[in-house]
Amino acid sequence: MVSRSCINILDLASGDFLDFPPTPRSLPRVMTVPGVISDLDGGESYDGDSDAPSSIYRERKIIVANLLPLHAQRDKEKIGGWSFSMDEDSLLLQMKDGFSSETEVIYVGCLKVDIDPSEQEEVAQKLLEDFGCVPTFLPPDLQKKFYHKFCKQQLWPLFHYMLPISPDHGDRFNRSLWQAYVSANKIFADKVMEVINPEEDYVWVHDYHLMILPTFLRKRFNRVKLGFFLHSPFPSSEIYRTLPVRDEILKSMLNSDLIGFHTFDYARHFLSCCSRMLGLDYESKRGHIGLEYFGRTVYIKILPVGVHMGRLQSVLNLPSTHMKVKEIQEQFKGKKIIVGVDDMDIFKGISLKLLAMEQLLQQHTELQGQLVLVQIVKPARSTGKDVQEAKRETYTTAKRINETYGSPGYDPVVLIDHQIPLYETIAYYCVAECCIVNAVRDGMNLVPYKYVVCRQGSPLVDEATDIGLPSSRMSMLVVSEFIGCSPSLSGAIRVNPWDVDAVADALNVAITIPDAEKQLRHEKHYRYVSTHDVAYWARSFMQDLERACKDHFSKRCWGIGFGLGFRVVSLSPNFRKLSIDHIVSIYKRTNRRAIFLDYDGTIVPQTSMSKTPSPEVISVLNNLCSDPKNIVFIVSGRGKDSLGEWFTPCEKLGVAAEHGYFIRWGTSSDWETCNLVADFDWKRIAEPVMQLYTETTDGSFIEFKESALVWHHQDADPDFGSCQAKELLDHLENVLANEPVVVKRGQHIVEVKPQGVSKGLVADKLLFTMVSRGQAPDFVLCIGDDRSDEDMFERISTTVTNPSLPAVPEIFACTVGQKPSKAKYYVDDTSDVVRMLKGLAAASNIKPTTQSPLVQVSFESAY
Repeated sequence: MVSRSCINILDLASGDFLDFPPTPRSLPRVMTVPGVISDLDGGESYDGDSDAPSSIYRERKIIVANLLPLHAQRDKEKIGGWSFSMDEDSLLLQMKDGFSSETEVIYVGCLKVDIDPSEQEEVAQKLLEDFGCVPTFLPPDLQKKFYHKFCKQQLWPLFHYMLPISPDHGDRFNRSLWQAYVSANKIFADKVMEVINPEEDYVWVHDYHLMILPTFLRKRFNRVKLGFFLHSPFPSSEIYRTLPVRDEILKSMLNSDLIGFHTFDYARHFLSCCSRMLGLDYESKRGHIGLEYFGRTVYIKILPVGVHMGRLQSVLNLPSTHMKVKEIQEQFKGKKIIVGVDDMDIFKGISLKLLAMEQLLQQHTELQGQLVLVQIVKPARSTGKDVQEAKRETYTTAKRINETYGSPGYDPVVLIDHQIPLYETIAYYCVAECCIVNAVRDGMNLVPYKYVVCRQGSPLVDEATDIGLPSSRMSMLVVSEFIGCSPSLSGAIRVNPWDVDAVADALNVAITIPDAEKQLRHEKHYRYVSTHDVAYWARSFMQDLERACKDHFSKRCWGIGFGLGFRVVSLSPNFRKLSIDHIVSIYKRTNRRAIFLDYDGTIVPQTSMSKTPSPEVISVLNNLCSDPKNIVFIVSGRGKDSLGEWFTPCEKLGVAAEHGYFIRWGTSSDWETCNLVADFDWKRIAEPVMQLYTETTDGSFIEFKESALVWHHQDADPDFGSCQAKELLDHLENVLANEPVVVKRGQHIVEVKPQGVSKGLVADKLLFTMVSRGQAPDFVLCIGDDRSDEDMFERISTTVTNPSLPAVPEIFACTVGQKPSKAKYYVDDTSDVVRMLKGLAAASNIKPTTQSPLVQVSFESAY
């Protein structure tokens, strides 16, 4: 059944988004096998999802964002009627400093102005030739729904922890706006496809406007080198999970190779959402966090963006900045200035900042007439009643403070609510003794960084402010603990913006603290800001993206899934799906077969409520066991009692329980035990420890086996259960260090079992016994789905290649699910396993045969 979201996506006005227009280049090579390209013209082989590269290639980066780093204005004297110039203050332009001088940068995004359809082609050509920009022209109605409605009214508030509890407090999810978001992302993807060389170019997508763009690009180019950076906060799973399209967005982001966040908190929330909603676990690999996603490793990058030092220093050295500094000093002569620079936004906390200023003046009357808060308010980026309410509250509060504590010629709060040039803002930074950023939630916020750089000064500014030696540089920061730059500013006074009293106290401390400490804090901040600038950020991200993509062409890959659930499976060239026809044809030609089957997740689904084997499974196992050429074994971690009961109908089926500690050849045989273990005193140590973690972890329980103890946490909270499992593993390893046991962590379990007992040992001993009895196998099939089965895969590969064997047997080590494994083959799920076993059973010749049946042997001597 097709999901509702899928239906809506397929009905988009722009057409089926999976039908991508061909890239206007030479014809691509033909893919005859997924991930393998036919060399039709005798030249070199290239990736099947791209065209042959030219012989001369210049390194290229494609930067994709909602807006191009351009200024545009009408100019009828210019060709095309428009005048364009680069926006020197755009982060997208500044990040070029992090790339080599040989790198060509292409920008893809929207213009800040509407271009008439009749002019779009001419403008697009001019922008590409003159500025390396590819404009994305969205129809006005689509632009409104995409940006102003879905992005700004639904995603932006949610990512800043604001839920639409009622219609009066935010817009609730609207599926037609989601469709507009999908359509817009599709148009962006089309523009990227027009210019990309997918074998060579790196694509870097920016921010929440384009979170599903990675899926469109990965669908068209399976091996595209793709990075994504989120500049906004990523909310906790409790907030994010309220989004109806939560899975689609997560899966689309995971189609990137590298995902960047400003802080560990944002990354941690994203990883938690992947764990809780998609069941994905992450691990740290040599300092890099990675998520395994269908054979691909999606890396997580945590690095806050920086400022462009050159741009700020160039403005600091302008004569206009010098003159403005003198003007401000004259205007506020004898007063201390606190500066704030914020967008008019409900999350910037401007009104809370004003309340703190009011509280400060009330508590410290000596500051009245001596202290001024200059609040520069930039125009709102979005519209809506929330913004209007924030404006009204800001002006009302400022007016009240000025009326209460002001006097002729003195206003405690100076609101600058019109657009001012950058040099004026920088001039205010230069003269302010303190800068306050009081946002209740913000992705990064570079205002504190800019303030620190400006307080470092320049020759012209030093002259205007009468600053002498460089050692006298001072600055003080009061920053909200809820903004992305807060963790990197260890010398700042961090505050909870909701605690007005605490913010007022912090402001008082900031302006009264000794100069020597102000200098130390400033030096620490300036050292960090100057070395972690925007070039460092861009260079570091691209280096990690290159590392994340280095194995792209060494693996086989192919796409699976529909709609926004599309993903690419990327596996070793030697790892392939096991064809039933292939294995059956070899099965028919062999006479001494050993078949090893795991139980849970292999012949019975992990998600099944009933763990007993189905009649279909019992029937196919009996058919296989009836063939005298076969030895069939179930090798499981389950206890012998349950396995013995379930497989009573299978008289000739061998069963190895508890990972091989107990073995039974058939129902007529007794259970034999591994003689490697005689002492179980360690249980008295391990059980109380497990019991402690069971009591403190809701949803966990202990499974008691005769040879092992297993702590299960699949029903516990995913994050807490995983955390407790790590702690328990460490705890048990310490207390059992001198005991003859191993402590292992598996899928939602921590297990303690005797040393030497493993599924691999079962396979090893069975094959060894067959060889010693003169019945060396010529066919070995081993199927399993989890970590414990990897032991079997490894053992059969080493045992059957022993030089003492008369001939090398046909080996089929097969894992269930497409994932990294020591097995050479895979099948998709348990239904595929049963279907394959049925095919083998049907191929068996169970009629009387002149060949001697395989001898049933005791394992006692083998252990």
